[in-house]
Amino acid sequence: MKKLNDNWLTEGLIDFEYKKYILLAYLQEVEKNFNDKKLYPFLSDMMDHYNNLVLLKENKSFVEGHFPKQISKVDVQKFKIEFERLLADDKCLIEVESILDFAIPLMKTHLLEGRELYQFVEDKLNIFPVGIIPLNSEMGYFFLIGTKSNETIVYEYQITIFENAQEKYRGIKTEYISSYSRSVINTFENIKLDLIRTYKKFSNPGTYVVESKMSFPIRETLLPIAKRSLVRYIESKI
Repeated sequence: MKKLNDNWLTEGLIDFEYKKYILLAYLQEVEKNFNDKKLYPFLSDMMDHYNNLVLLKENKSFVEGHFPKQISKVDVQKFKIEFERLLADDKCLIEVESILDFAIPLMKTHLLEGRELYQFVEDKLNIFPVGIIPLNSEMGYFFLIGTKSNETIVYEYQITIFENAQEKYRGIKTEYISSYSRSVINTFENIKLDLIRTYKKFSNPGTYVVESKMSFPIRETLLPIAKRSLVRYIESKI
């Protein structure tokens, strides 16, 4: 992945054409991955960059606090270092504002493209339980199925809860367990029984199938969207 540094806007040369070149190279890589239907990690990475740019645009004092500092004077006797903020340069500030005005709408366009692709993939997913659903379905297994592969990919999952001052959020931790070739013998129910016998971690684990009606890259697209969709599905049943 061709990353965009967190401080790409303020580090190094503060020049509109230079920063424009850096941003366009990054977005070209984003576009290439979206065309290949690969959403992650670019979608979440770009969202973080976009939110940072909007925050910088809206809060000039925040901009000042993120600028690099250069040493202007060292008092050896008092061991004090005074810093001259690069933001004091009006020309530099004008360049930053120009970069923000260029970058924010361009990045927003790519974000909308990514969200549309996310929604498209999510609409192609079908989720259903395997066997009896336990009272506590916040941990167990889920089976991921794409259209091209003849495999049922098994993950162990655990729903996690974290909160801030306003609300609670549900997340999910997953771990790859095994893969089963699809056959008459390897039904979803038989796979669940085999997992119970083999790993002896759950007597009746919550077990779900997440299958896709179309083929998508597993690691970059299908798995991360399947995980988020499964959280919402389980939450709706609690």
